[in-house]
Amino acid sequence: MDPRRWPQGGGERRRIDTHISTVILAGDLAYKLKKPLDLGFLDFLSLDARRQACLAEVRLNRRLAPEIYLGVSAISGSIQAPRVDGDGPAIDWAVRMQRFDPDAILANLAAQIRPPLIVQLADRVARFHAEAATCPQQELFGTPPVVFAPMQQNFEQIHALFGSADASLESLRVWTLEEYARLGDALRARKSDGHVRECHGDLHLGNVALIDARPVVFDAIEFNPGFRWIDTLNDVAFLTMDLHHRARPELAYQFLDRYLQIGGDYAGLAVLRFYEVYRAMVRAKIAAIRLHQQIDASERGSVEAEFAAYIALAGRLTRGHSGALLITHGLSGSGKSHVTAGLPGELPAVRLRSDVERKRLLGIDPGSDASAVDGYSRELTERTYARLAQLARGVVEAGYVAVIDATFLKRAQRARFSELAAALQVPFVIIDCDAAPPILRERILRRRSESGNVSDADLSVLEMQLRNHEPLDAAEVATSIPVGPDLPLALDRVRQLLDAQR
Repeated sequence: MDPRRWPQGGGERRRIDTHISTVILAGDLAYKLKKPLDLGFLDFLSLDARRQACLAEVRLNRRLAPEIYLGVSAISGSIQAPRVDGDGPAIDWAVRMQRFDPDAILANLAAQIRPPLIVQLADRVARFHAEAATCPQQELFGTPPVVFAPMQQNFEQIHALFGSADASLESLRVWTLEEYARLGDALRARKSDGHVRECHGDLHLGNVALIDARPVVFDAIEFNPGFRWIDTLNDVAFLTMDLHHRARPELAYQFLDRYLQIGGDYAGLAVLRFYEVYRAMVRAKIAAIRLHQQIDASERGSVEAEFAAYIALAGRLTRGHSGALLITHGLSGSGKSHVTAGLPGELPAVRLRSDVERKRLLGIDPGSDASAVDGYSRELTERTYARLAQLARGVVEAGYVAVIDATFLKRAQRARFSELAAALQVPFVIIDCDAAPPILRERILRRRSESGNVSDADLSVLEMQLRNHEPLDAAEVATSIPVGPDLPLALDRVRQLLDAQR
């Protein structure tokens, strides 16, 4: 804590200790030292082990937060007279970081987070996962037994601490065992399909800072490869679980919707709740451990409440939701994408957009023009709707509301999804978007110049649609909700139609 030991000289010094690190806040910088500990899941006893851990921490965290992780500093001299970044042999090592406002951590701002920020975060995480190293197939990371081992350990450790398991804990343990057995093939497919990657490993709101109005993810796990070489949806599950815990479920669905739209990993929904329950149980276990440590009586009550809250959340997550299928209907420019953008959050919903999936099938960027590569041929349109139906089945079977954003101008296209909903035994609703042709033409011209637009429809496409459109019949109208320029989507009516068909 002596300012003379530091290269930047005077200024404020503040020490923060965790169970594995000591952080010294020194002016505009922060230095993190690894404690010389062997806790089983980490071993920092040797000087070289601490150096390697510091180097790994910088490497891993520069992927998401290069503005924070500046490098590794050697501590030289002696224990009696240490020098940071001095001359001579190193006696210890520290991660050198740019200091930021601790009040800007999203865990402290959960009540103020707005959808644009969560969309930014989803974009960043999706692109990070796409670029992260893929686990070699010969490695055991991500195989079903390795996935299940820490889940089983959570229940064993809580049982050891409390002596006996209550009914809710036993129910969660049985559910986890049953889901593990049911998802064996899915877990193996996740590994073989390349979804086990070098992830963050500790992705929750406490490790996201708001810096220059942007969410910056920091503090990835460096000390145990098994905690970061995981399924990308296991990484996502920590964040979505944390949002549910903090009573912001709408943000969890908005994050998920955007994340999946960017990366296209809709198959991951099959394992998401399995991992969300696991992450809730990790937090419950940590609270249980704290209850058996020396803590103040004033803190004990809050820790007991935290333990109970995570157990209750895990129980709610096991029950999931009832799936449903919503499709849009309307000409280009009628407001389908605008209307459906607000459904994730209002409902436990995930959107599937024909404009995005068409281009994913073509292997081109969402901002590219699919018409330049014959993307609107009859054959490609059929493939697009077939792909949307396949994805919708997976979304619904995972317990979410699938919202299909497409024109659905042909009766046969709508019938395909109505029949799918009937086969899945879930509600089916049509969001019927309409506007007068002059309004449609004006909207199409305006959005052609907007950034982020993924639609390729121009005025010639609209004129063709006006000529060939097949309107809803009487049976379809009965399960539809009209939307127009002066008629916003009635969410209560959506919920009523869904409830009436359950």
